[in-house]
Amino acid sequence: MPAQRLSVVVTRRLPEPVETRMKELFDVELNEADRKLSREELVEAMRRADVLVPCVTDDIDQAMLARAGDRLKLIANYGAGIDHLDVQTARQRGILVSNTPGVVTEDTADMTIALILAVTRRIPEGLAMMQAGQWQGWAPTAFMGGRIGGRRLGILGMGRIGQAVARRARVFGMQVHYHNRRRLRPEIEEELEATYWDSLDQMVSRMDVISINCPHTPSTFHLMNARRLKLMKSDAVIVNTSRGEVIDENALTRMLRAGEIAGAGLDVFEHGHEINPRLRELHNVVLLPHMGSATVEGRVEMGEKVIINIKTFADGHRPPDLVVPAML
Repeated sequence: MPAQRLSVVVTRRLPEPVETRMKELFDVELNEADRKLSREELVEAMRRADVLVPCVTDDIDQAMLARAGDRLKLIANYGAGIDHLDVQTARQRGILVSNTPGVVTEDTADMTIALILAVTRRIPEGLAMMQAGQWQGWAPTAFMGGRIGGRRLGILGMGRIGQAVARRARVFGMQVHYHNRRRLRPEIEEELEATYWDSLDQMVSRMDVISINCPHTPSTFHLMNARRLKLMKSDAVIVNTSRGEVIDENALTRMLRAGEIAGAGLDVFEHGHEINPRLRELHNVVLLPHMGSATVEGRVEMGEKVIINIKTFADGHRPPDLVVPAML
């Protein structure tokens, strides 16, 4: 399939260098308004495209793929996460799926540490007072938080991002613990000075900070449910820069309101942009609009990976970031 004849539909605005390069290489249709497409619009896009470039906000399920027609051959996802795509159905219909792994590792790890600091040092509370013009000067007991050096950090999910968080945490003097589907190799554990817990319950009950860094899969949905959240120490905090569905958001909100958990830093939410309104009322919660990967460098690199996947496919080869069943 010659590249000049390849029709590509992009569902959202991408960084300008990425869109410009796509225009140079493909017959590309851009979303100039940056408006989220409806289900029907996504189906129509799949019908007229050889390649669809969706992102995490585009839910593409079995029913939509059944209506996609025969033209669509590749879904080149802009992002590493693929839980919004029915990859199994796509493969059954002969549609390849690619993603952009490894690009956001450092940026997301940075944001994880930023949230840990923001919650434990009460940064948003201080910022709010300054912006309101209410600060009356320094006081010995004002805005006292806690230092993170010496605290136990429990990382749930020790993949690329979890390990990057661990490296940063060690620099801050935190004690690194982790729970993972598979234990890390001894040399990696030694490098990270990380303690492995086979039992998530046991780890959660002993940590000062819990960091969620695992993907959303059927097995991780509400992995931090009400029962497991109740195991946390009352002075512990939890941060999530991975997927909102991993935490039972309603249960977390109730416990934060009751003072059963000291604080939370959330960059992702169980129901996308529809956040539990009670969370917004809490002074011990830091809420961010899914900013974990929001760096210029990271978003451009994501786009470059998308282009490489499409160009490789157009040249008749397997996309380098092809999603395979073993990854699901």
